Amino acid sequence: MDFRKRAPKKPIIRKLGTIACDFVEATPIAYKEKLYRFEYVRPKKSNPANDTGSSYFHFVDLSDNSVVTELGKNHHLGCAYTDGEFMYASGIRDTWGGDTFTIFRSSDLTVWEEFPTTFPGWSIFNTGICKMNGIYTLLMEIDSPVEEAGTSPFTFRFAQSDDMINWRLTPSDCVFQKDRYAGGPAIYTFPHDPNYYVLYLEALPGGFYTTCIARGTDLKTWEYSPVNPVLMYDAAEDKRIANPFLTLAERERIEFAHDVNNSDMELCEWNGQTIITYSWGNQHGNEFLAEAVYDGTPHEFLSGFFYND
Repeated sequence: MDFRKRAPKKPIIRKLGTIACDFVEATPIAYKEKLYRFEYVRPKKSNPANDTGSSYFHFVDLSDNSVVTELGKNHHLGCAYTDGEFMYASGIRDTWGGDTFTIFRSSDLTVWEEFPTTFPGWSIFNTGICKMNGIYTLLMEIDSPVEEAGTSPFTFRFAQSDDMINWRLTPSDCVFQKDRYAGGPAIYTFPHDPNYYVLYLEALPGGFYTTCIARGTDLKTWEYSPVNPVLMYDAAEDKRIANPFLTLAERERIEFAHDVNNSDMELCEWNGQTIITYSWGNQHGNEFLAEAVYDGTPHEFLSGFFYND
């Protein structure tokens, strides 16, 4: 062992505080020189403010906090991804754990095309999208079929596409962490870096959850960061108020909420910084959306959790 090898210095995340109640899955995303946040609006039983009668997705323009588009009625657990002129979103049709995911595509955030794909017998939850060498990769959080998911409650499998429309499953040895729980995923790639970076939720003893990171070049073998976790629950920081428009009732909910979880972390680059969203709460329905920032690019941030000779 080379004891002269310098261990990675854990990147410093500045938590800004809570911005919303009852939102979990969200993606900060830059598109056509504007910063947005894609959000999954859960049905009324999980988000009392949703009176539409169904779940859906929307994009928020962060320059004025206005909702600019709604899409994906009766879809769940979405994420967003942009490439060139197109904005994409993915979501699970009809129900959590469904076998059909839909890719939504738009060039103006107004008119959306829909491209569904079904993997019969699969139970799919959260997804993430990235691109490497012209090939798109879809990460899928699944809990069945058992031969794909293993014995853990949730694990990640992958599909790939040349056009974001037609998807093919990767071989079954392309899998992330079959031996134990993995949830709340996001996946990222960068030019001139051969790695896929995966953010995922690790379950700790006692019912606690924290976001960790791993990377790999082939979707089969994974290197875990020696300075995990990436994001640890901290009530003092998570419960800061970052949205001045939160009501007194919402602020009271935040103050008295049980905080055992930092999950569903996603990020994007904006003006040389890494903008981060994540969820905190009790992992059983009382959940909150928060923001954080890293003073550097996403590649500097994610690669900073590993040995880089």
